[in-house]
Amino acid sequence: MAQSMENQSIEYIAGIMKTLGDENRLYIFSLLTKQELCVCEITAISHLSQSNVSQHLAKLRSAGLVKERKDAQWVYYSIKDLKNPVINEIIKLLPEPDVDISKSTILGNHSTCKL
Repeated sequence: MAQSMENQSIEYIAGIMKTLGDENRLYIFSLLTKQELCVCEITAISHLSQSNVSQHLAKLRSAGLVKERKDAQWVYYSIKDLKNPVINEIIKLLPEPDVDISKSTILGNHSTCKL
């Protein structure tokens, strides 16, 4: 069962806020609230380097904000706990990403991925 916001520790909430305090991580997190994406898709959408995206995803994963799923040689990322009230409140505050992910021709096109 999800904890209420009152039951979340100050340290836990501070950790989330610290992790999402970086503009690029917050943007990546925002993209992942819309749908699951692989590193190369996030790279193409965000115009960040693949290594930069991977580092940001590692920090988001360490903070418990995102999870990963392997499919062949690709790793897909998504929001870890959509039932967490802190995460839900943050998601409500996020502006819509500046790209319509659902209409992106980037999705599913792994030709830009470095294997």
